[in-house]
This record gives sequence, C-alpha cells and structure tokens, in this order.
Amino acid sequence: MSAATLPVISGEGGLSRYLTEIRRFPVLTPDEEFMLAKRYQEYEDPQAAHRLVTSHLRLVAKIAMGYRGYGLPVGDVVSEGNIGLMQAVKRFDPDKGFRLATYAIWWIKASIQEYILRSWSLVKMGTTANQKKLFFNLRKAKSKISALGEGDLRPDQVAEIATKLGVEQHEVIEMNRRLGGDASLNVTMRDEGTAEWQDLLADESDNQEAILARSEESENRHAALGKALAILNPRERRIFEARRLQDDPLTLEELSAEFSISRERVRQIEARAFEKVQGGVRRSIAEIEARAS
Repeated sequence: MSAATLPVISGEGGLSRYLTEIRRFPVLTPDEEFMLAKRYQEYEDPQAAHRLVTSHLRLVAKIAMGYRGYGLPVGDVVSEGNIGLMQAVKRFDPDKGFRLATYAIWWIKASIQEYILRSWSLVKMGTTANQKKLFFNLRKAKSKISALGEGDLRPDQVAEIATKLGVEQHEVIEMNRRLGGDASLNVTMRDEGTAEWQDLLADESDNQEAILARSEESENRHAALGKALAILNPRERRIFEARRLQDDPLTLEELSAEFSISRERVRQIEARAFEKVQGGVRRSIAEIEARAS
C-alpha cells in the first residue's frame, strides 16, 4: 500500500479534479469493510488495503480542508492526511466493533498536524501539548471574540484567549505574532531591541538519525493512544473524544442531552475514561521501551 498509487492534486484546478476523482471510489458497507479489514489483518492483502484506503479518501479531504488557513499547499496537506489514513488501516482491528472512520480520524488529524508543525518549525516555537493546542486553535479563538486584525491583541483579548486555551498570556502574544502573516525578515521585533525577525529564525534541520527517532517516537505515541482508546466502551470513548480530542470540545451540557444523563454523570464518565486511557498509554509506552531495551 503506497501513497504513490493514490490520486494526487496537481496543476490548475487540481483540487476540483481530485475531489471529483475520489468520489468515484465507492463507500463500503459495514460488512464489506469488516471482511476487507480481516483480509488485510490476516493476509496483508494489498488489494484489500487499497479498497479500505480509497473508500475513505473523502474523509481525509474533508478533514484537510479544515487546515487550509496555515498557508501550506492543500495538496501536501491532503497527502499527509492520506499517510495518516494508511497508518490507521495498518493498525485497524475490525474485531473491536467500531468503524474504520472512527479510528482513522485521529490518525489523519495527527499526521496533518505533525506536518504543519514540521513545516512551521523554521520559526522557533514551543512544542508542549498546550502550545500545540494554542498553535492550532488561536485563529478560531480570535474569530470567536472578533479579534480579526493582524496586529497585537488587546490585553483583555489576550487574557480571555489564555484562559480558554489554558496557556500563559505571554504565549498567546508570542504565538499571535508568529502567526501574524508574511512579515519581512528585516522587520525589527518590538520586544527584542534591534533584533530583526530573521535573527530569531532557527535552523532546526536534523540529521537522518534524529528524523527517524522523532518519527518512531511519534508513531509509538499514536499506537499507544490508539491501543488505550480501544479499552473504552462506546459511551466512554464518545465522551472522551468529544471532551479531550476534538479541536472544539463539546460541553457537559451537550453530552448530557446526547446521552440523556446528568452533566455530573458525564463528568464522572469523562474522568473514568481519562484514567483508563492514561493508564493504558503508560502501559503501552512501558512495553515499547521494554522491547527496545
């Protein structure tokens, strides 16, 4: 199963042609998906894998369209999403009882986000979980409070965004300036004296060993989370993903209405699911590290 065998976006009008082309691939029924997934799981049948991947290319395209605001070629974003989809197909266990799309969404988003972060790594930025969350949600947070300009945010806007996203105010200010558009490399930074923007650019080129190590670490994290999520029952998983993994988490009240239970019960289920996932991830990482030692 290779990305080279999939349709690609190229040339003028490439996106429209690509979307038309991928619509030709049929959507699989649950039974078809299960049988193909079992065939790939047991025999590594490339034709089965290809049908599973091509039937979900529309899902990748839909997710990729949500990341068009980062100034990167849409074709590259879609391609990275397709790589995440292929990783999901390789690891999908149809006996767990859920559809491939449910499992693949996380892999697709993770692959696209890793690509965006790699592409933006020329500018030195933090990579903690909260800073990644800030990177991917700042534009949305600004839009909600009508802070649509390209200049600095007002102090009250900074405070509101920092509180909502769970980061420090200075991190909001710094990230907003970094995402502020295609400024000249010779612009003087207001807080850095005579330093110019180009002076703050970091050459973060890694050697092949570092790239491989980072790729393996990311893959291990993804695999550990995927394995941990599989131990949740359907309601726990829905609530955990809606509260912890979505870019725009649902409220306790929304999930309370969805499941016809109290908000406190939703909170309890979320807390229990988080403990299960946390424990599962720790065990998986420990097993991976034990095998590597």
